[in-house]
Amino acid sequence: MSKNFENKKLVVDEIKGKFQGAKAAVLVDYRGLNVAQTTELRKRFREAGVEYKVYKNNLVKLAIKDTEFEPLEKDLLGPNAIAFGYEDAVTPAKIIKDFAKDHKQLELKTGVIEGEYYDVTKIVEIADIPSRDELIAKFMGSIKSPVSNFVYLLSNIIEEKEKEA
Repeated sequence: MSKNFENKKLVVDEIKGKFQGAKAAVLVDYRGLNVAQTTELRKRFREAGVEYKVYKNNLVKLAIKDTEFEPLEKDLLGPNAIAFGYEDAVTPAKIIKDFAKDHKQLELKTGVIEGEYYDVTKIVEIADIPSRDELIAKFMGSIKSPVSNFVYLLSNIIEEKEKEA
């Protein structure tokens, strides 16, 4: 086998590994971003635990064959980058959507999130869903208020009883 073929096989195996470990993979068209913008986008992804990679479309097609990510094959046209979400499945779409607000040249394309293929419209809707941590914080805040009020009421009752005694 040729050295070139071996190198491509290694890259396909690498891509397969990334897809196997991912809860989500979102395709993005990054044309038009300059180096500083791309660096900022990569930084945001890194801070959120998302991996952002650019691969040749043909190698990605080989890697996703017979996987839950295979529906992405039809969208692998032109320059693409892939944002892999390993922890929170919604995070890649959120970061891309937020970044695209200020950088119109960045285009969210499609994605597979937890085994389901979504077109650009659905990906944008998913990006608006609060993250797991946000939902937990909202839930904790909603149960904290009644408990705090109850504790305040009890402490006032105790103070009144102490004044009477």
